[in-house]
Amino acid sequence: MQIFETQEERPTIREKLHRVGITNLRTVAKINWKGKTYTFIPNFEIAIDVPEEKKGIHMSRLVESITETMSEAVEEEVIQPHTSLEELELAIIKRLEKKHPHKRAEVWIKTQLILERETPASKRKSLESYDVEVGVIKEPEKVEKVLRVKVIGNTACPHAMANNQGKTHIQRAVAMLEIRTDYDEGIALEDMIEVVEGSFSSPTYTLLKTIDENAVVQRMYENPKFVEDVAREIIFKAKQRFKGKIHVKVVSHESIHKHDVIAETWYV
Repeated sequence: MQIFETQEERPTIREKLHRVGITNLRTVAKINWKGKTYTFIPNFEIAIDVPEEKKGIHMSRLVESITETMSEAVEEEVIQPHTSLEELELAIIKRLEKKHPHKRAEVWIKTQLILERETPASKRKSLESYDVEVGVIKEPEKVEKVLRVKVIGNTACPHAMANNQGKTHIQRAVAMLEIRTDYDEGIALEDMIEVVEGSFSSPTYTLLKTIDENAVVQRMYENPKFVEDVAREIIFKAKQRFKGKIHVKVVSHESIHKHDVIAETWYV
């Protein structure tokens, strides 16, 4: 049976495409980090550039690059205890280079990082889930990575407190911290989460006994913050701890308004 490589034909309209690939591909990954094993079900996006004289790319080769590299990563996990999601992504790109010529490639992983936390009063263990995203972008002259974490916290409004005899409204807030930096820069997602979570009026918890609920409420009232305060504290702490371009966005889901409130800032 003759196979026609239609992807190699010249397109009718000759324009370069900067990103062509696959998205929403799910698989399983195990990562060892600082002696702990993390199991992820990552959502992959992988893309390369396509020159103007080429009609398309071989999608199956992108999938092969992921699945083959994933198998290797699991097998080598015991002898490579200090690995990361970005190392896995760069390995996929290097394998893809042998299968599909390109000048620029990027791999993105969206997943959830599960961390163990201790409740504030009862000191019980609570497993907390955090949305994280890691991207590796490889160009001819450099390799960069993008790290994003999204953290849920609480805020207590200082304005209402000052004008209502110490009473105030509280709301859930969601903060995103993004760092774009050199691939070799060592930044742990856990450290980014720590910066964000410590910038709210109080963290939130999956498990809370009554004494824990009381402790959270007390902490919020002792530490009232505007959404602007949260964004400023995150960017201030992040600039001190991390190297790279920093992006912060905080969304406050207001409890007494029909709208939400945002605060956003950059450091480059």
